[in-house]
Amino acid sequence: MAFPIKICSVCEEEFELKPDKPGFADRCPECSMQEKSADSTKHRMSADERKSLSEANEARRRAMRDLLYRKDS
Repeated sequence: MAFPIKICSVCEEEFELKPDKPGFADRCPECSMQEKSADSTKHRMSADERKSLSEANEARRRAMRDLLYRKDS
């Protein structure tokens, strides 16, 4: 059985789309591996950054809840 031939959206090379291929269906395995290695260099947040982000998310959730479930007077 032949696998479908796709064109990579990054490097524009042709590749066979095989089952259980890691990464995106529109990227060749080499470009998918580059994407995976780029994710491993993510910035780690400090405790203060996590706390401020958590507080901002809580305020956002509270505002959405108040807008959705407020009683019209």
